[in-house]
Amino acid sequence: MSDNVTTIEEIKVLIESFVDEREWKQFHNPKNLSMSLSIEAAELMELFQWLTLDEAKEVMRSDEIREKAIDEIADVMIYALAFCNRNNIDISNAVNQKMEKNIQKYPSNKFKGHF
Repeated sequence: MSDNVTTIEEIKVLIESFVDEREWKQFHNPKNLSMSLSIEAAELMELFQWLTLDEAKEVMRSDEIREKAIDEIADVMIYALAFCNRNNIDISNAVNQKMEKNIQKYPSNKFKGHF
């Protein structure tokens, strides 16, 4: 699988098959999935907790922490897509709608280069 050839739908099906094979749908509700998503994001943050900005950039070039970060971001994505699966959310439409809102909220002529 590679980003330039794999569709979001293919990944969603892979996740859904994994969940189905284990009969985990009973546990996949908005509360549990949103909490799991947050926990995995926190685990990603924990990897960088005491590093300086330069150290954080360095370990992401090639290090054991990079491998752990890859696993954690995968967990974040898996739970996010499982949330979408369970709640009938088309992620492409959701991202597009949110980006349209962001474009209105943060026009480039006012926010370019700063917050």
